[in-house]
Amino acid sequence: MTTLATTSQPSSATIPSEPGWQWRPALEAVLIPVGAVMAALVLFGLFCAAQGANPLSVFAAIKRAAFGSWYALQNTLVRAAPLMLTALCTALPARLGLVVIGNEGALVAGGLGAVAAGLAVPTAPPALAIAIMTLAGMACGGLWISIVGLMHYKRGVNETISSLLMNYIAIAILNHLVNGPMRDPSSLNKPSSYPIAEANLLPRLGESEVHYGLIFGVIACLLAWILMEHSTFGFKARMIGGNIRAARMAGLPVARLGLTTCFLAGSAAGLAGMVEVAAVHGRANESLAAGYGYAGILVAFVARHRGLPIILVATALGGILASGGILQRQFKLPDASILVFQGLVFLTVLYSDSLYGKFKFFKEPSV
Repeated sequence: MTTLATTSQPSSATIPSEPGWQWRPALEAVLIPVGAVMAALVLFGLFCAAQGANPLSVFAAIKRAAFGSWYALQNTLVRAAPLMLTALCTALPARLGLVVIGNEGALVAGGLGAVAAGLAVPTAPPALAIAIMTLAGMACGGLWISIVGLMHYKRGVNETISSLLMNYIAIAILNHLVNGPMRDPSSLNKPSSYPIAEANLLPRLGESEVHYGLIFGVIACLLAWILMEHSTFGFKARMIGGNIRAARMAGLPVARLGLTTCFLAGSAAGLAGMVEVAAVHGRANESLAAGYGYAGILVAFVARHRGLPIILVATALGGILASGGILQRQFKLPDASILVFQGLVFLTVLYSDSLYGKFKFFKEPSV
């Protein structure tokens, strides 16, 4: 849960050295998460050494596989696109003090909605068909997380537990549909839905393998940054996250703002599902639940639930995911090594939350 920093009006006895932008808290917000990731790198290096691999060679291989060539960079960006969108599913509600981890379920719901919409308009002009699939994916994802918000605000259900369980429900629905009503009889070895018309798939950017999902992700993060950092809506959300009792006493419609934020959060993850089916798979199958939703939780926490840092963190994690295969082939590391690294980063970042405000250097001096 994001810790909201509040600024009070300085008295005559306590005046910040910089009346405007305060660089010490800003530096703290950068150095602590960076330090947490560095600690995770050290721990992962020890893990690699215990497996008989040279940690420095492993890190060099990850760098080459993620950013060492134009082909590697394309793989990284393709994976970064859904990570940006699923990260927003956790980041937006976190500004209100909610810990929502239903990213994977919202992605699956959005993917199923996009496929159903795409199959319903097979002969529509490509631009119109893509717009319909986009709206359908966002609506399904948004409604999926809105259920979590509704249970929390109306019945007091813990949003973390309910959103986690909603993931399993979404995956169960996916398996039922692709093995039943939506199954293409020609998909024998891997049950899948009927394919989306090739003309209605998301186009690539130029001659690269990177699709327009990357543009969707960057735009969504920018909009989230503007909404939460530079709008009245964002100010109200941060006020609720800082002190919900004070927000209620001030007359803020907490439930309405919370449900709206949950819908926007789910819409972002639903858009990620649409991107996956319309740009990567071309249809819905079990590959839709590839773990991007869970990885998006990590991105959100490392980025401190803010839109602009999510772009950078998602790109970095996309590169790490793209390098998973080379670790197994070149260093004989377990296939789950990348998951080990993700877990270490998540643990160190969670621990680093307890360090904010503990270092005197990051506190503005008073005169």
